[in-house]
Amino acid sequence: MSLTALQNARPETAIVLGSGLGGVAEAFGVECEVPYAEVPGLSASTVPGHAGRFVLARHHDKPVLIAQGRRHLYEGLSAAEVTAGIRFMHGLGVKRVVLTNAAGAIDEHFHVGGLMLITDHINLQGTTPLLGGPNFHDMSEVYSRAWAEKFHAAAVEIGLKLHAGVYAALLGPQYETPAEIRMLHTLGADAVGMSTVPEAIQARALGMEVAGISMLTNWAAGLRPQTLHHAEVVEVGKTASLYLARLLKAVV
Repeated sequence: MSLTALQNARPETAIVLGSGLGGVAEAFGVECEVPYAEVPGLSASTVPGHAGRFVLARHHDKPVLIAQGRRHLYEGLSAAEVTAGIRFMHGLGVKRVVLTNAAGAIDEHFHVGGLMLITDHINLQGTTPLLGGPNFHDMSEVYSRAWAEKFHAAAVEIGLKLHAGVYAALLGPQYETPAEIRMLHTLGADAVGMSTVPEAIQARALGMEVAGISMLTNWAAGLRPQTLHHAEVVEVGKTASLYLARLLKAVV
């Protein structure tokens, strides 16, 4: 099946899967796969753990569009290029999107391998996908409170601990320094990563409902003696993606 299948399905819900979380798609009934390279204006990610394809799935007899992997600013792309997938989804008729990522935990009450529902974000990436477009979009509720309530209720029902907190987005590709983590903690951040925020901004500007979930794959720099490695992040994501899949299937 091809790009035409995605266009004909008219999915209203989409899920973007972050580093190591691509296996979540297997928990849904997959109907077809379309590589990003076959979509005009998109290209595959160069980062390990990002397959670079759309998966058309079916859940409760409704089409769900799943993006396995994403592009990042640190790959040398503009914010507009990074969010091309969101605009493509919107063009297909998607009204709501769940953005997932792998993140470093800052809040000491969290635990590695756990999930954090994003309540708000701090954009420290120095750019936005809205540059050159309509100005002054309201960002007072980027992440839907109504949808958050559904995720929390579902987590209780399936016996899953779901943290909640503020996600800070930095440019990367290097991991943060301990001093930067102390700064982020002072600013009110509970987790840190290098993605998601441009997509959330673009989606809200298009009027889409947004939810964000971070898979806490490691402690942020300086909170533990271990050094940080992307391979470990991907591995933890693969192991913990089963919990994420259960939560997503209970809500979307």
